[in-house]
Amino acid sequence: MKQINPSDLTRKRYDRLAFIYDLFEYPMEWLRFASWRAVLMNKVKGRQVLEVGVGTGKNLPHYPRDIKVIAIALSPRMLEKAKKRALGLYFNVELLEMDAQYLAFPDDHFDTVFATFVFCSVPDPVLGLRELRRVCKPGGRLLLLEHMRPGNPLLGFIFDILNPMVVRMMGANINRRTLENVLKAGWRIKEEALLSSDIVKLIHA
Repeated sequence: MKQINPSDLTRKRYDRLAFIYDLFEYPMEWLRFASWRAVLMNKVKGRQVLEVGVGTGKNLPHYPRDIKVIAIALSPRMLEKAKKRALGLYFNVELLEMDAQYLAFPDDHFDTVFATFVFCSVPDPVLGLRELRRVCKPGGRLLLLEHMRPGNPLLGFIFDILNPMVVRMMGANINRRTLENVLKAGWRIKEEALLSSDIVKLIHA
């Protein structure tokens, strides 16, 4: 039996979901996500910035106007939606199809690298986070807005049980230990802000 490449499987899932993705997330976006995105974007520093997993482009309206952003996505259909959203937004952004695990950028290139709700779906999150460290300049920053496995043992067990179903439906893992993965990838945590209990966090490394 031919083995399916994990990145190909993730790409296909998000291509399939692209046409309903914004509609599905609209309630959460309206209630919380949009304000959290704005908080993260206020921490972006430097002239060269990389967004990993731009998706349909929900962060685009929050981009600072005085920086150059390269934004990547694995799914071409999600990227098409991001390009449409970028129309009429007058700032310096380049949208590219690319895998977070294999970035086509030189070492020490970006002042800030960031992602919002992405490392729940990267097939090998530690590999992806190491790639971000490779392309980030010494002294640069990593900013993540992520949901992850709760610390409560009972809730964590429930998330583990539900995870396979959620992955099949939405492509996202709900039981990733993202804070631990950041450390495994060689980053140093500077700030960890709890946004929704310990399930959603803003991480600055």
